[in-house]
Amino acid sequence: MKPVPPLVAAAEMRAAEHDFGHSCQQGVGELLSFLATTTPPSGRILELGTGFGVGLAWILTGLGSRIDVEVVTIERDAERVASLAEADLPSHASIVEGDIEALLPTLGQFDLIFADAEAGKWTGLELTISALAPRALLLVDDMDNSHYGSSHDRSTVEAVRKALMTDPRLTAVELNASSGMILASRRAEEL
Repeated sequence: MKPVPPLVAAAEMRAAEHDFGHSCQQGVGELLSFLATTTPPSGRILELGTGFGVGLAWILTGLGSRIDVEVVTIERDAERVASLAEADLPSHASIVEGDIEALLPTLGQFDLIFADAEAGKWTGLELTISALAPRALLLVDDMDNSHYGSSHDRSTVEAVRKALMTDPRLTAVELNASSGMILASRRAEEL
């Protein structure tokens, strides 16, 4: 594997200091960073579930010096939001504290959405799909069923998989790497 970029290393250290074990894995982060590079000029990126900012760091790494892309990340936990407020984020990145499903309908459309929380993925998937702009990309993380111990969790992940793979508004592919991902694109003709 490649060395971890400095922004990501700092976020991983924050997560470790808070004993937070749900950050995106390096393979997911590298893909997320790549996808961020494809964001069109004046585009928008949304992350569902900030944690301590590892996914956000991968996104910002991918954008590099670009400041024309608005990055929004949603986190419900006030402690995590407060920790990130001290992280000196660039002005084009914002952390919104609150409930993902309540906030999604108020935020408009995005060119890339990273679904890394249960809300917006396990519940409220329709809200996430509706927030995709034409030809936008959706990266859904943690789709490897072997990572889940309970039959309820496995059936929930399977329902999400089926919804993404069969939704006529999307073209989707499963990526059997890292924690398991589904990458989908919103069809332009369906809007």
